[in-house]
Amino acid sequence: MSTSGSAPTVGDVVAELERRFPPVWAEEWDRVGLVLGEPAAPVRRVLCVVDVVPETVDEALAADADMIVSHHPLLLRGVSSVAATTFKGRIIHRLIRAGVALYTAHTNADVASPGVSDALAARFG
Repeated sequence: MSTSGSAPTVGDVVAELERRFPPVWAEEWDRVGLVLGEPAAPVRRVLCVVDVVPETVDEALAADADMIVSHHPLLLRGVSSVAATTFKGRIIHRLIRAGVALYTAHTNADVASPGVSDALAARFG
């Protein structure tokens, strides 16, 4: 992370996530990595979610998060529009307007050791 004493940046968080969950570990069909956000933007608070849906965006904005790390990709399949008239477009527009970056670690986080599956197993005993 940032060594200058200032807040880490989106780029710093991405580098750490990709060190821990290398994108090459993702399944070929998966879409992982930085979805939106400025790499130089400071990050003071990160919200980790399973899915990026209106409720988790509400939670991120209420918590004053600078970044969301999601497990499931918001944009798994190709899109032809991110217009605010669509479900995913509204989410993207809200995040961009609020300056909230979005990063996804999916199947690359599943296969990590320890990874998502290990965390769930530990949580449920």
